[in-house]
Amino acid sequence: MPLSDLTSDELRDYRPEVAEPDDFDAFWTRTIGEARALATPPVLRPVDSPITAFEISDLTFSGFGGDLIRAWVTRPRTSGPLPVVVEFIGYGGGRGLPGERLAWAAAGYVHVLMDTRGQGSHWGTGGDTPDPHGSGPATPGYMTRGITDPDTYYYRRLFTDGVRAVDTVLELDGIDRDRVAVTGGSQGGGTAIAVAALHPGVRAVMPDVPFLCHFRRSVQLTPNPPFTEIVTYLAAHRDQTDTVFRTLSYMDGVNFAKRITAPALFSVAMMDATVLPSSVFAAYNHLEVADRELEIYEFNGHEGGQTQQWIRQAHWLAERF
Repeated sequence: MPLSDLTSDELRDYRPEVAEPDDFDAFWTRTIGEARALATPPVLRPVDSPITAFEISDLTFSGFGGDLIRAWVTRPRTSGPLPVVVEFIGYGGGRGLPGERLAWAAAGYVHVLMDTRGQGSHWGTGGDTPDPHGSGPATPGYMTRGITDPDTYYYRRLFTDGVRAVDTVLELDGIDRDRVAVTGGSQGGGTAIAVAALHPGVRAVMPDVPFLCHFRRSVQLTPNPPFTEIVTYLAAHRDQTDTVFRTLSYMDGVNFAKRITAPALFSVAMMDATVLPSSVFAAYNHLEVADRELEIYEFNGHEGGQTQQWIRQAHWLAERF
């Protein structure tokens, strides 16, 4: 994608007003409280793996509605307490096979890779967590599932799973509860923003080319899926525009970014046709924390900085943890 979004100077100062419902905080307090009330004890089982340098476990914990969510926990074979990185996955992917992602554990962190409910069959090596909740009329994909009501919308469930993942991490043995970070790319980055806003136990947040920010602009202007799923839905359901964007206002990364209190390292790709740079800047520029940084990849698309960005994250996080 060529540079067809706002200019660099415009992006630097881009801080749009985004619709925010009056009961935003009450909605999420109620949502998280209901999930915690239904929680059952987590189960951590060792994995039989040819990888011997790290300890890998299969974690099952209660997410939204008490639903069972899966995750891989990969940790160095050293004594704790160790810092933790909780990672959320990009759109359509699942947690894959144990041992596929070793970088954070190799850097000395307990790495918790949360599976994404209902996803895991678009790329990678699969997921293991169903989404047992129904949906009304929707387009293929996940963006419009339950979109006519914030209580039934898919991302209410996913963001709640992420909060419950952090709850569960804080119960694990051998971890440093004062050094818990969240991260992820694309959908995982949007989830990390939401979780950092909703959980005070998060002490650092590292969203990479984060998806799910500034919904109104993203739906209107983004040329590539998955935002186009909402365009397709509204083209058929012409009378639901206000209803849909009201639901999305409860999930908007801009509204979550305002509430983040932890140090933040964002990244953005200036030729991204999946996540518009302006949507990332909209969230980043609403951060109110003093300790914030934005890594800019001028000539990259949605792949962003890839390993280079991970190295940047690892150095940044080590300075804070």
